[in-house]
Amino acid sequence: MSTEKKNDEEHDGKRVSVPTAMRQASAQLTELLQCEPGSVSSVKATESGWSADVEVVELERVPDTMSVMASYRVELDPQGTLMSYERLRRYARGQIDRR
Repeated sequence: MSTEKKNDEEHDGKRVSVPTAMRQASAQLTELLQCEPGSVSSVKATESGWSADVEVVELERVPDTMSVMASYRVELDPQGTLMSYERLRRYARGQIDRR
């Protein structure tokens, strides 16, 4: 399947798949922030599209366990276009949640 045909199918008014939403959330946020992408820690369908939590590297440090990471909540429309984002928290890469 050609990329053009795939893009047409994704933007025909239907909701994109979960893997596509994950890729779109990470790619669009890291492009906007000009940060190294980390991972998508969650993604879920909402009434207005998709909500995803994306981890990015905000500041590179040596050793890399001291790099500053940030977690962002990203809202996408059903076709996977970034609508809004907000930073939820910043933390050292080596930090482990105590939950």
